[in-house]
Order: sequence, then C-alpha cells, then structure tokens
Amino acid sequence: MKEVPILVLDFGSQYTQLIARKLRESGVYCEIVPYNEKIEDIQKRNPKGIILSGGPASVYAKDAYHPDEKVYELGLPILGICYGMQLLTQHFGGSVIPATHQEYGKAELKFESDHKIFKDTTCGQIVWMSHGDRVEALPQGFEKIGFSENSPYAAIADEKRNMYAFQFHPEVYHSEQGTKLLKNFAKHICGCESTWNMGSFAKEQIAKIQAQVGDKKVLCGVSGGVDSSVVATLLAEAIGDKLVSVFVDNGLLRANERAQVEAMFKSRGVPLITVDASEKFLSRLAGVSDPEKKRKIIGETFIEVFDEEAKKHNGIQFLAQGTLYTDVIESVSVKGPSKTIKSHHNVGGLPDWMSFELIEPLREIFKDEVRTLGAELGLPRDMLNRHPFPGPGLAIRIMGEVTKDDLTLLRAADVIMLEELRSTGYYEKTWQAFTVLLNVKSVGVMGDNRTYDNTICVRIVDATDGMTATFAHIPHTILENISRRIINEVSGINRVVYDISSKPPATIEWE
Repeated sequence: MKEVPILVLDFGSQYTQLIARKLRESGVYCEIVPYNEKIEDIQKRNPKGIILSGGPASVYAKDAYHPDEKVYELGLPILGICYGMQLLTQHFGGSVIPATHQEYGKAELKFESDHKIFKDTTCGQIVWMSHGDRVEALPQGFEKIGFSENSPYAAIADEKRNMYAFQFHPEVYHSEQGTKLLKNFAKHICGCESTWNMGSFAKEQIAKIQAQVGDKKVLCGVSGGVDSSVVATLLAEAIGDKLVSVFVDNGLLRANERAQVEAMFKSRGVPLITVDASEKFLSRLAGVSDPEKKRKIIGETFIEVFDEEAKKHNGIQFLAQGTLYTDVIESVSVKGPSKTIKSHHNVGGLPDWMSFELIEPLREIFKDEVRTLGAELGLPRDMLNRHPFPGPGLAIRIMGEVTKDDLTLLRAADVIMLEELRSTGYYEKTWQAFTVLLNVKSVGVMGDNRTYDNTICVRIVDATDGMTATFAHIPHTILENISRRIINEVSGINRVVYDISSKPPATIEWE
C-alpha cells in the first residue's frame, strides 16, 4: 500500500470527492476511504494528515456514523468539515444541537484570530454552508477562530492536538478561497509538498490498466463526448490494438451527432465500430414516463448491446466506460453512506449474467480534470471543450414519455440555442447548455390565431466540476434571440422559458 499524504474519511457527503480534487489541484495527492476504515489500513497508508468529511447524518442520532476512535489517537493533524467538525466536538466533550436556523448557501466568514490555516486568505471571504446542526459548546482545548452570521463557531482549532474544523464546506466552488484553506492544512499543518499532477495520474492509470488487462481485449463504449474519448485514448495508449471501441446510436442523440462522432474518431486514426440500436432503445422506452425507469432501461439496453457486440470478438473480458465521479456520487454510496440522487446509466456495476470486468479510469475525477487529462494525452482543444452530454441522451431532456415526434422538436430547438451561443461566444464561456421539452402546453397567439402548443426550457449553467452550478447570466438580447428563433422556426413550440435554479437544490439535468 503506497503512502498517501492526506487521507479523507468519507461520511457520505455529496461533496467528499471535491476535497480530494481541491487538494490535487494544489499538487497534494490524497485518497478517500470509508468512514469506518480499519485503523490498521489507515496506518499502512502512512498519511501525514486526516480529513473527516461532511455527511447527511446527525452526530447525536442513534445510527450516527463514527470512525474507529483510535483515529484520534494517531497523533496526526485532523481537519473536520461540517459533520466532521461535529464529530470532533462531540468526541472531545463539546455539544452539538439542531440549528435554530438551518444554513444553506453562501455566508461571510470572519476571523476571530489570525491563524496559519487562514494564511494568505482574507477575513470576510465567502464560504458555502450546508448544515442543519450546529456546535453549541466547544470541547476543552478548542478555541473559536472564525464565525459567520448564523454560525458562531464557523471555524475552530486545538493547536496543541493539531486538530481543526470548519462548519462550512471549503471544498465546493462557491467557497471563494476554499482551495487555499485546504492547501494551508496540507502544507502548513501537515507538512505536505506539492508534487502531484494529472501527468502523474495518467501514468498511474496506464500502468494500472496494463496490469489489469494483460493480454486480453477491452471493449470501450464511446459516445464522442469528452469522457469516453479520453478513456479510449488512455486505453489506446495502454493496450494498443487490444482495444475495441464501440459507438452505440441509441436514437437519443443530438442532431448530426452520429456523423460527428464517426468523423472525429476517423481523424484520430482510431478504429470505431458503430451499432445502430435506435429502434431497440425507443421501443423499450415507449409508454415509460418515470425518469428513474427511463435511466434504468437505457442502462440495461446499453449493456445488452455491448454484450452482443463483444461476442463478435475473441478475447474480450473487459468493458471500459467514461464514468465520472459526479455520476457515481449521485447514483450510489461510493466510500461512505451518501444519499442516492438519481441513477446514471453507467453506474452501479454489471448484471450477474455478464462475464465482463469493468474498467473505469475516470471514476474518481471530475469533468475539468478529465479535460486536463485529455490535454495531457494530446487530444484537440475543440473536442475537450465540448459541453457535457448525458449518457441517457435526450431521453432525460423530455419530460415524460419519449417519442420520435418529441425528439424531433427537441433537436430542432437545441440546434438553434447552440447556434446562438456559439455565434456570440457564450458556448465557450459556459459549462453546459441545452434545451428541455417540458410537455406542458400553454395558450399563445401567432398572427391573429390562437395556439395551444408546447414549452421549451433553456438551461445554461456555469460550473467548475458539475457538483455545484449556478444559472448563467446570459445577456437578455441573446436569450431573446433564442426564444424568437425557436418559436418562429420550430412548429409546435409557442413558449420558451429560462431555468434560473442553481445546483443544489436543483440538479443540472431535469431528470
């Protein structure tokens, strides 16, 4: 077991992997393990510091999650975040109670005292709160070093025992100087050096893939998007002609997407097998309105199609996917007891009847890190900067049953929206942009005639990693042009709305 500078114990927060990501941004390698990791396994990793993540539970609940208490006796620096702060407080004799005012969203962190964990950051910085409990009384030895309007103990420290805690989440994008705070813990308190980068990650994954695959073959499911293209490139680097790349046309793609995918792989000199399974997917989705059922049907059908294709090739024992951490954390509990938000077609393992082993080299990294990895592997900028597109495709951008007529409407609206964003330069400035067919009809008037037609929602967001996002502040003139063109050019649409919700509480996709 190799040495790990920082070890994160996961108590089920939706943001846990962001802690690792922020530290990796700072050049400090870390790993995430379950909250109940055996103390012997923790010691084998020889960490320089430990972080206790946030989580959905309450420390005073009967079924609260607790680590092995020997963690506190290792003599290592410890940083508790949200639930982790409450664990430290409770363990050392302080008091945690339900908050009178639950605190979600941005807060202003002010310093009670100057401290090395705040080095090179500013008093009054914006941090992200997400908690329903609060510390009422500090344990002996701890002092308050930071506070916010609704959190009198927003940051605490026990310098003698080298223990620190934040009530807020420094790991999320909206904590303006959170990366620096985590780096301060790793560098100035734990004594870590900044030596890790995505080049290191690429070498580690290539070696891992080679060891796992040996002389066998790998079937890689590709969509033409960033994630699967990076996985295919990584595999090609690792195993060469033992890679079999397969693109499935599921009938749920954007306009002209199949042709674009095939052209891109041809230009890269990577052999690609295209399977047209559109009728199979659409027939199985007929009459299905529940979003979870749609996702599961699509996932199961993908697996079936890949299995059928694999039987045409000798020696395939592995299936590779472009699964990201954002997919995983919303679908299953990864390291700790996190809550399922929604299923993703490529998450949750393979059915028992399949003999494949999974290869998911991107499973614990984020979209922006995937783009960095792709650049490291030499992929072109225009491909790396494509907006994310979900594996279930347009099926989760149509509210209710998926029909061919609705797919035609949605594709036409989506093309117009993307054209307007690209022509104004806003495609490159935003994280993700798409249209959603709401299947909600409303009264309109065109000329002197009454209409009763469908509604399109435009969804454009700004984000860094997809775990949190805010709606993009697109100039009204651009939104007006998008609305005008969709209503005038797409028959069956008479109203366009703009989604101004953020993640959380909403997710980026509607289903």
